[in-house]
Amino acid sequence: MPHDQMNPLIVQGDRSILLDVHAPRAVEARNALIPFAELEKSPEHLHTYRVTPLSLWNAASAGFEPSDITGTLREFSRFAVPASVLAWIPETMSRFGTLRLLPSGDDDALILESSSARVYQELSASRHMAKYLAHEGGEGYRFRVAVLHRGTVKQELLRLGWPVKDEAPLRDGDPLEVSLRGTALSGLPLTVREYQNEAAGALVGDRGPGTGYGTIVLPCGSGKTVVGMKVMSLLKTSTLILTTNVAAVHQWIDELVDKTSLSREDIGEYTGDAKEIRPVTVATYQIVTWRPDKEGEFPHFRLFRERAWGLIVYDEVHLLPAPVFRVTAEIQTIRRLGLTATLVREDGREGDVFSLVGPKRYDVPWKDLEGQGWIATAVCTEVRVDLDAALEVEYAVAGQRQKYRIASENPVKFDVVSALLARHSEDAVLVIGQYIDQLEKIARALSCPIITGKTSNAERDRIYSDFRSGAIRTLVVSKVANFAIDLPDASVAIQISGTFGSRQEEAQRLGRILRPKERSSHFYTVITARTVEEDFAANRQKFLAEQGYEYEIVRWGELSRTLPCGDGAR
Repeated sequence: MPHDQMNPLIVQGDRSILLDVHAPRAVEARNALIPFAELEKSPEHLHTYRVTPLSLWNAASAGFEPSDITGTLREFSRFAVPASVLAWIPETMSRFGTLRLLPSGDDDALILESSSARVYQELSASRHMAKYLAHEGGEGYRFRVAVLHRGTVKQELLRLGWPVKDEAPLRDGDPLEVSLRGTALSGLPLTVREYQNEAAGALVGDRGPGTGYGTIVLPCGSGKTVVGMKVMSLLKTSTLILTTNVAAVHQWIDELVDKTSLSREDIGEYTGDAKEIRPVTVATYQIVTWRPDKEGEFPHFRLFRERAWGLIVYDEVHLLPAPVFRVTAEIQTIRRLGLTATLVREDGREGDVFSLVGPKRYDVPWKDLEGQGWIATAVCTEVRVDLDAALEVEYAVAGQRQKYRIASENPVKFDVVSALLARHSEDAVLVIGQYIDQLEKIARALSCPIITGKTSNAERDRIYSDFRSGAIRTLVVSKVANFAIDLPDASVAIQISGTFGSRQEEAQRLGRILRPKERSSHFYTVITARTVEEDFAANRQKFLAEQGYEYEIVRWGELSRTLPCGDGAR
């Protein structure tokens, strides 16, 4: 067989790419695809990726050239890469930078410059863009743009297929001396890892035009908070940090005090519990987007203007609420850092993250960091159980949404949870689910604590502290544990139900157990066989397949016979 017939990729004219997972270089090819292709399907033998304009523009903004991408496809393709694809890639990537935002010499306006007469004419003829663009006299193809419309123009032009390279100046904000400690207050040495330095450097650059904003994509447990603090130490400016919930706010504050030169008095908490505005302020998305009624204004948007912020950190940027996009569009002069484990958004607004927070500046395959020992080795297992016989008729006549809930709350799953807890009796275990009734029943049966959205912040912090210390071995959590929660001692997660086919949720839940440790971590997903839950589970696992994780799928009857008592997992 010729050598190229052993290659793992089949590149097709519709810009889809098939990856033969059994081919000798499949893992190498998967890692090479991550910067510029999106995973669509991941069945057992052939995974399907797709190259899209947005995936190419993210790659371009991260420093990839068209030749890097066409070279990768040629190197790993089993057959000749279609000529149409080879022509489309450089043409599409060249669109990034065709339009540039530049200073005008006027504090209230910017210049949108086109390197193409055709694009200039296209925009001149656009009725939709007329309200934002005014013709600028002189040489070249130039428009005048009000500073207030900076973000909106970038959003609208991306929708037209013209991503803007924003090279207009960013303001420095109030100065603030911030440095990282050599040794944390906790007594542990603090060494910024090579990839964390690279990620921070990719955002800050030389602080020239086109740097200072963007998104960093790193796995949960790999130290994204350290990247944020490193950026703060490089920029040395007043910083606003937005994150997902009050527990995450407290986590950020504790980390800042422990690992930087900042004192607790330098840091403000802006939540439902406190309204402190200090040189570094940490707030929740919930408080920022609160309003007294659906038609009212967002009173806490004023937080964005309370100080001369020099940096805004969007933690878990894949969860950025839609209203925050609106205010972010208005504050494009401020440096912006998005942190996330996955750019997948269930609302399809990845383009708005690209335009308003900034393009992907740095990404690294999860398996690369696992191989280097920076995150734990994870074993992923899908356990399939039969539907409880008493529910078969109810399931058969139910609507699609109710079918999913019946399958998710299948009481047979409790037997699996009990057996897995016996198997991992010496481990710290998270039991994670979607439906509160189901979780409360399991928590009562296991006599273990439960955390849901209704749990008070004080009680939540107490339970998390007990879990970290080992006083609690098993913790039942709702989807609140999907978001920015530091549970470093968790080594086992048992997922009994989820948010339909959410890929971002799967990534977050696996991330709860990825902090480096001496033992392997185990991620179990319990699925009711031959129900709609199987289909949703397949979609949820796509993100992990893209990162190189493989799910072993087992039937409960087979697994139960092999489960030893006690901690037989190691």
